Amino acid sequence: MKFWKRALCLGLGALLAASALPVTAGALSEEDLTAPSAVLMEASTGKVLFEKNSHEVRACASITKVMTLLLVMEAIDQGRMSLTDTITASEHASSMGGSDIWLEPGEIMSADDMVKATVVASANDAAVALAEYLEGTEEAFVQKMNQRAAELGMKDTVFKNCNGLDEEGHVTSAYDVAMMSRELIKHEKIFDYTTIWMDTLREGKTQIVNTNKLLKSYNGITGLKTGTTGGAGSCITATAQRDGLSLIGVVLGSATGKERFTDAAALLDYGFSNYMIYTPGLPEEALQPVPVANGMQSQVAVESAASGSVLLTKGREKDLKTEVKLSESVEAPVAKGQQLGKIVYTLDGEVLTEYPITAAGDVEQISFFSALGILARELLRL
Repeated sequence: MKFWKRALCLGLGALLAASALPVTAGALSEEDLTAPSAVLMEASTGKVLFEKNSHEVRACASITKVMTLLLVMEAIDQGRMSLTDTITASEHASSMGGSDIWLEPGEIMSADDMVKATVVASANDAAVALAEYLEGTEEAFVQKMNQRAAELGMKDTVFKNCNGLDEEGHVTSAYDVAMMSRELIKHEKIFDYTTIWMDTLREGKTQIVNTNKLLKSYNGITGLKTGTTGGAGSCITATAQRDGLSLIGVVLGSATGKERFTDAAALLDYGFSNYMIYTPGLPEEALQPVPVANGMQSQVAVESAASGSVLLTKGREKDLKTEVKLSESVEAPVAKGQQLGKIVYTLDGEVLTEYPITAAGDVEQISFFSALGILARELLRL
């Protein structure tokens, strides 16, 4: 009897001890993901929060269209095209296989509908039509894609076409996909398309449904693009936002569409569970006027565009250090916008971000004659 009592006590003790062990909220390991390659990036900073073979070179299927859409959005911003423009489908665009909207040669459609078809239905023919409209040929457009990829530092990427159909040497990486996705979502207009679940084209005759099923199941999802081919497997770059935190989760090479969405949700869950955008506010000393030597005014007001927002691991708010580095004085002349200091946010000795402190106005240098004028005014007061 004593043996059983002792065994029971030991068992209860072990159970209580186990329940007292700390549990890491939102933990994620490489083994938790079935996809061979993945990355989680915070959009405002570009900081990688989790990665699994993130620089492994792979095919990415229709995620290629993220770069196509980026060039389209930039062309709109530059005034080189408008969403109200009409685009005529060529023989080449109409010949695309895979997912498409069955464009006929010579068919005319608005740029707005072409973008919608590219985003929502992942239409290969619409993507080519947009490319040809901007650069004349798909080949010329692909050159622009590779040029832009190089500018963004996408070292693992070579584009061979604008829609992601399997082609020898058409490759990228999860990290590079996150990089171009981050650039695309700076154009907030894209969310008007990536959040569409179902819509129509051709005056209601053609129905399109979004290939991103997370739109119906994930809280805060904003996009972005899926892709599936025999060579690439099932892929996704998923964007989501909650409480000011914007995340990009990229999954490449999943065996099935379901696994792709499960892994993407796991990445985003990990990010939202463990990280936050924290706003500590500007310290008062950051905006103290700076004395001006040899100026028409004795001091100059300062300002900072600092939002004071930083990316932090949850629970580390008290460990954030703020340092104000402001000039003790400045020599006239002073120009509005001239940098006079900076605000630096650090954590564990690492600089997280910094914001400039600038002059809020101009201060002219005092001249001989202006000095005489000031002296005369002072004498008259005596």
